[in-house]
Amino acid sequence: MGAAGPVDCHCHLAAPEFERDIEAVLEEAKKAKVLALVVVAEHSGEFEKIIQLSERYPGFVLPCLGIHPVQGIPPEEQCSVTLKDVDAALPLIELYKDRLLAIGEVGLDFTPRFASTDEQKQEQRQVLTKQIQLAKGLDLPLNVHSRSAGRPTINLLKEQGAERVLLHAFDGRPSVAMEGVKAGYFFSIPPSIIRSEQKQKLVKQLPLECMCLETDSPALGPEKQVRNEPKNIFIAAEYIAKMKGIPVEEVIEVTTQNALKLFPKLQKFLWK
Repeated sequence: MGAAGPVDCHCHLAAPEFERDIEAVLEEAKKAKVLALVVVAEHSGEFEKIIQLSERYPGFVLPCLGIHPVQGIPPEEQCSVTLKDVDAALPLIELYKDRLLAIGEVGLDFTPRFASTDEQKQEQRQVLTKQIQLAKGLDLPLNVHSRSAGRPTINLLKEQGAERVLLHAFDGRPSVAMEGVKAGYFFSIPPSIIRSEQKQKLVKQLPLECMCLETDSPALGPEKQVRNEPKNIFIAAEYIAKMKGIPVEEVIEVTTQNALKLFPKLQKFLWK
C-alpha cells in the first residue's frame, strides 16, 4: 500500500448540503488524492442515494447503512430514534448487505434535547443492540456515534460482543476512550480538531495505532458553520502529525492501514 492516500472513514455525502454539487466535491477529493470515502447513512431515506453514489463511484465511495440515534429533519423535528425506525430499515439493509463496507451510522446520543428520559435512552440502547447483532450476523464492522454517551456506548458495544468498531468524533474524556482502545476499537479524528480542545486532548492520549481519519462532512470542518468536504481530511492528518511530532505521511500511512484492518472489505472494494 506504500504511498496510498488517506481514507475518510466517516462522511455524509447524501446530505442535502451536497445535493447541488456532489460530483464536484467528489472530483476535488480525488484530485487531492483521498483514497476512499466511507459514506454513512442517518435514516432509511438516504439508503438508495448512498447505494447509487457507490455504483457511480465504485472503489471510491464505499457505503454503510444504518439508523442514527437521532431521527427527523433538523433542527425542528429531530427526536430520539424508536424501534419502529430500525425495524422499517432492516429489510433494506438486508437487501444491500453484500455491497456494504459496514453498518452505520449507529450509536447512542444522550444530548438532553433528544434523550431526556430513561425510556428514550433505553429505546436507543435497544436500537443499537439490534444493529450490533445485525452487523455480527453479516460479519460487518460498526461505524458509531456516541455524543454525550461515550461510556454507555463503549459498555454496550463490549457487552454485545462487538469487535470491529469505529468510534467517530468521540466527544468523551480520554480516560473513557482508553476503555475503547483496550477493547481494540478505533477512533476517527475530524478536521474540527484544529478548533476543539477536547479532540486535541483525545489525540494526545490515543496511540496512532488506533486512530483513523474522517471529515464527517458536511459537519465538523475546520471552520464553524462552513460546509466541510472530504478533501479537508488532510487538515486532520496535519494536525495529528504536529501533535505527535511525526511526518504527516506517517499519519496517513498508519491511519490508512488501520482503516484496512477495521474494514476487511475495504481492500477488495478498492480494486473494483
